[in-house]
Order: sequence, then structure tokens, then C-alpha cells
Amino acid sequence: MFDFIFTHHSEITTLTLEHVWMVAISILLATCLGLPLAVLIHRKTLLKRPVLGVSNLVQTIPSLALFGLLLPLAWLGERADRLAITALTLYALLPIIRNTYEGLAGVEGSVTEAARGMGMTDRQVLWEIELPLAMPVILAGIRVATVISIGTATIAAAIGAGGLGELIFRGLAMVDNRVILAGAVPAAILALAADGAFGILERMVQIRRTGA
Repeated sequence: MFDFIFTHHSEITTLTLEHVWMVAISILLATCLGLPLAVLIHRKTLLKRPVLGVSNLVQTIPSLALFGLLLPLAWLGERADRLAITALTLYALLPIIRNTYEGLAGVEGSVTEAARGMGMTDRQVLWEIELPLAMPVILAGIRVATVISIGTATIAAAIGAGGLGELIFRGLAMVDNRVILAGAVPAAILALAADGAFGILERMVQIRRTGA
């Protein structure tokens, strides 16, 4: 495996960057969508069940099946990377929405009431009280979503979206464990690195909040 990695390091680097790019864009989009949705269902509890229900439903759809369902959409189907990023974004929504909601719900009512009693508006309470207090839980959701996306992104190679999955599928077709591992090992390292980085960030936020 190491001989293969050494002789194909340029290709592996390119595929790794493609993989990171797909995951980073999808997590960014999922965060931009998930946070407002979580705030919405926290404010409007009647929407909690349908929003979480749809997010749960997406999680039950196998990756290849979801790619197939999105393929007929004209704008997405034109480019495999768009399709892959859309699918990864949908998969990442559930942990981000759920954790953000749980984080906001975990803020004590007495704290928000005291803030409102001081004259703060609902928007100020959200940005200056609720979100900062819920941040460790929110980061935990983004952490889970990122690790899941790194693994799921390997399937994107099946539709030609690139990434480390190309090596895995190529190795399966060639029945060559070296090629499979050349794709699987970097993907595992990426997942561990992302998990560790978010873990450090969570601890930093927790320490800062406790110190404050």
C-alpha cells in the first residue's frame, strides 16, 4: 500500500483535496440551513415534528438511492459535484438541527427571562445569550455531521464526483487491496482529524464559557 501511495502521491493528494472540498462546502451549507431551522423549531414548537421528521427520513435513504433520486433534477444532474454536495448537505442536516435545538432548549428559562427583563430584544437574547450558551452542543452536532459526511463522500465517486472514493471503487474493480486502502486510509485519517479538531474546539468553547 505504501509503495502505491508513494508512486501515486500526486493523484491521491488531488483526490483528497476534492474530498475535503466536497465535505467542507456541504457542511457549510448544512450549517447555514440547519441553524436557522433549529432556531425556528425552538421558537415554533409545532414545526419541530415535521422538520425533524423530514430530516430523519433523509437519513433512512441509502446514499446511492439519494444520488439517483436527485439525478433527474436539471441543474443538479448537469454536474456530479453539485449533486454530491446537495446529497451530503441533506445528510448533514439532522445532527446539526437536532443538536442546535437541544442546545437552545437546554438554556435555562430564568437566564433568558432575566435578559429580557434587562430590556434585551428576542434577537439580542438569541445572539448574545442562547447561541453562546448552546455553542458546545451545536459544535458537537457539526462534528458528528462532518465525520459522517467524510465517510459518505466516498460513495460520491460512484456518480463521478471524485474524491477518495475513486480509489476505493477502482480497487474493488481491480480486486486490489492496495488501491482500496490508498483511498480508505486517507478518508479515515480525515475523519479522525476532523473529529479531533472539533473536539479541541468544543473544549476551548466550554473552557471559555466556564471561565466567563
